[in-house]
Amino acid sequence: MYHGKAGRKLGRTSSHREAMFRNMVTSIIKHESIRTTDTMAKEVRKLADRMITLGKRGDLHARRQALSVVRDKEMVAKLFGELTERFRNRAGGYTRIVKVGYRFGDNAPVSILEYIPDEKKKEKAKPKRKVKEKKEE
Repeated sequence: MYHGKAGRKLGRTSSHREAMFRNMVTSIIKHESIRTTDTMAKEVRKLADRMITLGKRGDLHARRQALSVVRDKEMVAKLFGELTERFRNRAGGYTRIVKVGYRFGDNAPVSILEYIPDEKKKEKAKPKRKVKEKKEE
């Protein structure tokens, strides 16, 4: 029976899959966006959201748990600093998957996995239109 076997195998051994997910999570923390296949994006999203949750906890044990996955001290510092502040008031759903088409070589569906942008930056990005007042004669 196949009970309790969550997650996709993706045609790789468990050690290869684990190493690939670690590299992808490190890349998404570094660049805040990665381009990968749909199924890989769905799997990496789980781990990427979990890293933000650890960052929001912020204690020493959470930092050590994040280091066991990411293994790059600079990226863990970014995770516990910049990214944690961005998602401080958000209760989940830190990543977004945007489907962008199909890969040229094997026609695999490709997506962009990215962290949700900052709400403050979104407010600043909207241009405010000024209404021209008509001169009274």
